[in-house]
Amino acid sequence: MEDRGEISTPAEAANNALVLAFGRLQGAANRLEFILGRALEKEYGISHLMYEVLLILGRAGGEGLSMRAIAQEQVLTTGGATRLVDRMEAAGLVERAPDPGDRRGRKVRLTDKGAQVTVAASRTHAENIRHYFLEPLPPRDRDRFVEDLRILSRSARDALPRLS
Repeated sequence: MEDRGEISTPAEAANNALVLAFGRLQGAANRLEFILGRALEKEYGISHLMYEVLLILGRAGGEGLSMRAIAQEQVLTTGGATRLVDRMEAAGLVERAPDPGDRRGRKVRLTDKGAQVTVAASRTHAENIRHYFLEPLPPRDRDRFVEDLRILSRSARDALPRLS
């Protein structure tokens, strides 16, 4: 990609190749999140953020995760994670259980209903991803694109400050 050099006017800023490329990435991500998130809400009554927490808890296994770990995974404040988990608990998707390693601590884990919703929603989500995210790309570019996104995601994750 050619970088057009110094930015000294609003027009140069608006037409800078790097700025445009990142804007396209953000625009595509925002639109896809809206489309895919709306499908999850419509069919399963969960937001995309709730779905992401269900996946995080699914990866963690039966023991669950602390609120702090959930907050760090989602780049949320602990208070934001608590409010989200409160809503998920009220919906019967998760439960708080004693932490065996910390008698004052609590772990959040999937309920049976949460596990069922995770599986069902993931089937729908995977099909929607295939349709809206991969099918528009040339088949020969799909694997490389997905690998490049993994690299970008890890790089951005590593650049973030750790929440304390």
